[in-house]
Amino acid sequence: MADLDCDVLVVGYGPVGQVLTILLAQRGYRVAVLERKAEPYPRPRAVHYDDEIARIFAAAGVGDEVATVSMPSGEYDWQNADGRTLLHFDWGAAGLSGWPASNMFAQPRLEAVLAARAESLPSVQVRRGWQAVGLSEVADGVEVTAAGADGGPDEMIRARYVVGCDGANSFVREWLGTGLTDLGFFYDWLILDVVPHDTEREWKPFNLQICDPVRPTTVVSGGPGRRRWEFMRLPHETIDELSNEATAWRLLERWQLTPDNADLERHTVYTFQARWADEWRRGRVLIAGDAAHLMPPFAGQGMCSGIRDAANLAWKLDLVLSGVVSGQAGDGLLDTYTTERSAHIQNAIGMSVELGNVICLSDPAAAAARDEVMLKAEGRPELALPPIPPPVLGPGVLASGPGVVGQLSPQGRVRTAAGDLGRFDQVVGPGFVVLSNNDVQFDIEGHAGGSLAQLDAHVLRLLPPDAEPPDGAVADVDGVYRSWLEAVGYEAVVIRPDYYVFGGVAAEADLPDLLNQLFAALDLGS
Repeated sequence: MADLDCDVLVVGYGPVGQVLTILLAQRGYRVAVLERKAEPYPRPRAVHYDDEIARIFAAAGVGDEVATVSMPSGEYDWQNADGRTLLHFDWGAAGLSGWPASNMFAQPRLEAVLAARAESLPSVQVRRGWQAVGLSEVADGVEVTAAGADGGPDEMIRARYVVGCDGANSFVREWLGTGLTDLGFFYDWLILDVVPHDTEREWKPFNLQICDPVRPTTVVSGGPGRRRWEFMRLPHETIDELSNEATAWRLLERWQLTPDNADLERHTVYTFQARWADEWRRGRVLIAGDAAHLMPPFAGQGMCSGIRDAANLAWKLDLVLSGVVSGQAGDGLLDTYTTERSAHIQNAIGMSVELGNVICLSDPAAAAARDEVMLKAEGRPELALPPIPPPVLGPGVLASGPGVVGQLSPQGRVRTAAGDLGRFDQVVGPGFVVLSNNDVQFDIEGHAGGSLAQLDAHVLRLLPPDAEPPDGAVADVDGVYRSWLEAVGYEAVVIRPDYYVFGGVAAEADLPDLLNQLFAALDLGS
């Protein structure tokens, strides 16, 4: 195969690399992918995504398809050794992003949906059975040496940017030479993925955390038709012992599962860790997903966090590659990827560790004290768990001022002048959004129209649910946006392409100043 030149080379083709590939290719960029495995990995790994990730899947054009290979999580209970409920979570309703708050899936089926979407885009070229073995920066890009699994000659690929989505043992991260911040959280757990033959069996609770100091255990959905068990390794057990299939079946006996009535898809011992890379970028080379961070699975945010990386990075690469921001200052926009996402990921890791510290107690006295506190809270997580600050992006493309700057915006249904009705993101389309809650059309064209046009921004006025919106306005069908703006004290808000709040103003007269902050952050003229 001839050498390949591309705008972005993605190293690694798991869900994070796939989503990044799609988001860039949808914008028209030439994306090449190196994936060292010649065939897709056939066994489950990640099993959970939340409503924000469902929103990103929809932006990637696969929202409905992913929904067919996943299922809402529903209820999730924590019980003590006596079977008493310590915590109860109800995730059956829609979350902030307008999709089910929590969803379970089997990763091979998800990856198949994402791969089909990516490879349907004409500017995507995926090379399975190839891995990056060398990297060097040149004046206008990166040269990557790729080695094929067939042992043939290496090839050189030239890319304007390289993003390593190549997992915990990332070659690209090693090339960056970044340090790692490690919280020293290490627990070995046996992971079992099972397909019960009885498809009608009812699992109650549907998702369960058993906080038993004798053996902390997780029992959750593994997606349609599948279940997952996780068992913490006890001090006297070896990894080899846990890795034995006979041990897996012995542990599953409690749930009346045997080789006669279930298939064991996967059994492996995994070490839960909590760490992140200190730098996620060096020049034209960046990292995302497990290459940049690892966390315990107790909040189900590992894959989710990587996909957030992809969404953050995609729109910034778009502005740099398209020349909307250019030169040295423009390229510096990519530095905000590290500062924003690193702070956000530390929140997710902190939450996962806090939950892990509660779950992994093996001392009976400490577990009894935990149970006493939680039972008094009557299953209410907000009373029983340590308070954790809301996830907020770190310093970057964000306005100054109070409110919900750097937090995720909600999504509701809207209706347009043309009669289109649906979730906001799909009805309005991708890009920056300026929303006003004022009933009077605001005029910013003379001040900021040129720069907003550069960004392909959507400038929209919100109207009540039953209104007939003219051009430039949408009816807020479920009242989501108008009530949200009122609650946070904004008259108008600027939302970024990754759905995070750039900033808002309490008076519409201050909107030009807010837009000037945006243009300055992106190195655009007013």
